[in-house]
Amino acid sequence: MIDPHWEEPEEDDVLHQHHHFLVSAGQNPLRIDKFLMNLIEKATRNKIQQAAKEDMIWANGVPVKSNYKVKPHDEIQVMFTHPPHENLLIAEDIPLDIVYEDADLMVVNKPAGMVVHPGHGNYSGTLINALLHHSAQWPVNSDDRPGLVHRIDKDTSGLLVVAKNDQAMVHLSKQFADKTSERQYIALVWGTLDQEQGTITGHIGRSLKNRLQMDVFPDGAYGKEAVTHYQVVERLGYITLVSCRLETGRTHQIRAHFKHIGHPLFNDERYGGHQILKGTTFTKYKQFVENAFKVLPRQALHAQTLGFIHPRTGERCFFESPIPQDMSDCIHKWRNYTHNQRID
Repeated sequence: MIDPHWEEPEEDDVLHQHHHFLVSAGQNPLRIDKFLMNLIEKATRNKIQQAAKEDMIWANGVPVKSNYKVKPHDEIQVMFTHPPHENLLIAEDIPLDIVYEDADLMVVNKPAGMVVHPGHGNYSGTLINALLHHSAQWPVNSDDRPGLVHRIDKDTSGLLVVAKNDQAMVHLSKQFADKTSERQYIALVWGTLDQEQGTITGHIGRSLKNRLQMDVFPDGAYGKEAVTHYQVVERLGYITLVSCRLETGRTHQIRAHFKHIGHPLFNDERYGGHQILKGTTFTKYKQFVENAFKVLPRQALHAQTLGFIHPRTGERCFFESPIPQDMSDCIHKWRNYTHNQRID
């Protein structure tokens, strides 16, 4: 099965209950995937198992795997990140920064602040709304999302490829699933990295304490394998500019991995980077950092490059997006600060 979530999905703040079952007192022990197949119309075992892998199948208030055995009086919930009976795909005349387009695909430079698809409070102004205005015909992925091959967070800027027909959707999705596509991010992280380059590993899964966050589980007991390669681009005193290449593409992978090694992304509120984590106690320094937060009011992460094989021609395509103005201005501020200050 092609994994439509190879790249980081946009931020999902709320899980919506789509199905709810109370197991009868006479129920014999039965795998939950088989149990749900008997109750949910048009459900397939593959889809149920995929939902379980993504922690969307719950028993008695906690996510369970597809081999969980339901018992009498269990409370079973099937959750998704989009509202039930969602009918939110409305065309809207929203300008798109189209980097490239042909009959098979489109490469878009998504601005920070734009949600990729409608749902849970973001029902308009999304990339999908804009794509539907651009064209009425788009292939759908396994989540019924028109054109989407991969996704990035709402407040992450950068490049996305969108499929315009079924052939392109299958071909491009397989490249992301097989890890043959090329993606590189640029990020600002707190602190000084000990090495010029390195690799961060550790399974990533939804936090057991806060479902709005992803946590790293080094022992592999939970979550999915995740590998992030990084290289220092520029040292800016109390923060560092890094380039990141994803070997896998889990939800919030870069953000969770760098928090795990003690270097959260600059101004990443969800992962603690919106606080002053490194530096002096001087009031002027605090004012400088607060001003830098205002210049870059989001996590410092940009999907800078995108490479893949064209699904029709077989040619290698490569695209690069310049660092957006807010992030560039923040980097410039830190350059000036480190040039004018002595950093211990």
